[in-house]
Amino acid sequence: MKLYNSLSHRKEEFVPNEPGKVKMYTCGPTVYHFAHIGNLRSYIMEDVLEKYLRYSGYDVKRVMNITDVGHLSSDADTGEDKMLKGAKREHKTVMEIAKYYTDAFFADCAKLNIKTPDVVQPATGCIDDFIKVISKLLDTGYAYIAGGNVYFDTSKLERYYVFQDFDQEDLAVGVRDDVEADQNKRNKADFVLWFTKSKFEDQALKWDSPWGVGYPGWHIECSCISMKYLGEYLDIHCGGIDNAFPHHTNEIAQSEAYLGHKWCNYWFHVHHLNTNHGKMSKSSGEFLTVSLLEEKGYDPLAYRLFCLQSHYRKTLVFSYENLDNAAKAYRKLVDKIAALDPKDATPVDAEAETALREKFRAALDNDLNTALAVTSLYDVLKAKTSDSTKLAMLGEIDSVLGLGLLPAAEKVRAAKPKAAAGQTEAVFGEGDPEIDALVLQRQQARKEKNWAEADRIRDELTSMGITLVDTKEGVHWSRS
Repeated sequence: MKLYNSLSHRKEEFVPNEPGKVKMYTCGPTVYHFAHIGNLRSYIMEDVLEKYLRYSGYDVKRVMNITDVGHLSSDADTGEDKMLKGAKREHKTVMEIAKYYTDAFFADCAKLNIKTPDVVQPATGCIDDFIKVISKLLDTGYAYIAGGNVYFDTSKLERYYVFQDFDQEDLAVGVRDDVEADQNKRNKADFVLWFTKSKFEDQALKWDSPWGVGYPGWHIECSCISMKYLGEYLDIHCGGIDNAFPHHTNEIAQSEAYLGHKWCNYWFHVHHLNTNHGKMSKSSGEFLTVSLLEEKGYDPLAYRLFCLQSHYRKTLVFSYENLDNAAKAYRKLVDKIAALDPKDATPVDAEAETALREKFRAALDNDLNTALAVTSLYDVLKAKTSDSTKLAMLGEIDSVLGLGLLPAAEKVRAAKPKAAAGQTEAVFGEGDPEIDALVLQRQQARKEKNWAEADRIRDELTSMGITLVDTKEGVHWSRS
């Protein structure tokens, strides 16, 4: 399997540190609000990567943090804590906010068939680990205390900008050109490891530390949580491309300074989901969540398919038109599978299965090309082989893609009404008896060549928000 490594800027053969085992870390959500669907694109693609590694025979251990303290409203250590911001907005405690939005995040993940990582660790549960690592960084000269805060000294590194190159003179002062300089910093790129009570006096969560009462910076948590559960050598670190700098850059700096050796071999970054107006965020435009898509009548798994139809390293543009196309493709795919006979007792054709499997594996072995992997589903459906072989192969492929195709197809079969006397066509829909009855009436009118009545019923259904698709298997309806 070849994966694009953001650290080397090229595709590399994936070779784990320990044969047969993969240690994988995912940057989790900051739980101050609902996750928008742009955030969730990253988790969908990381989920496919984990499932494909397991499918390929690896023993995978995946760890995710939950940021419930320390992530400021600017990634450059300025502004207020996002958790405190959420608590003020909803007049709740920080821990109430954290619990509510953590539960909401995993509820969205379940709807999208995203597997929960083996370890999920809130940052507030690892304060002692943060203090231990920061103390060593101070002892070894990689950190310093200024203005009551503890900073990492980036000038002590041979190379700080590991994902992109900048001139060393850019390290001079402040953080970035677009934010006010922190006068406590010795160098422009230095970042906070621990804030004390000297800053953000209204901070809700504080702990005792050797440097005073305070709380950890955002970046330190991922390094410490990863090392706590996965050890000193990490195979794959995942996250959105916007985390590459400064968050992942800072993780590498502090982790390797603490360990004294290379920390992570492969960096897997998922690119943005944009709208026509630019990068999706919680503060601009319509706040697009899984719940909102459901309210508009979309199956969350249609959104998952929408994501899989594009490569994870390409910016994906969201529009309802594009999602409509994915939803139609999902329904048609499910309907085609529903037309297969689950009672087919023909022995699975091993030769056909092997050929189909090779196409699927070739797609994902090439830097997780999910678009080609989706195409392999259609290759299975078009293959000249038995239904039993097709269903076995579809189930195998979907164990990785996570589109829930076989259960969805079974629901379609179960909802298929029994044919009335002389009725040869079937109705596929969402199990609404009223709609099914109208569709059957239209079918009967068409059979009797009563086109005016058939058109009248179609218009009535359209006014109810129902879309009809006539196929050789029958009529498929859905709510638009």
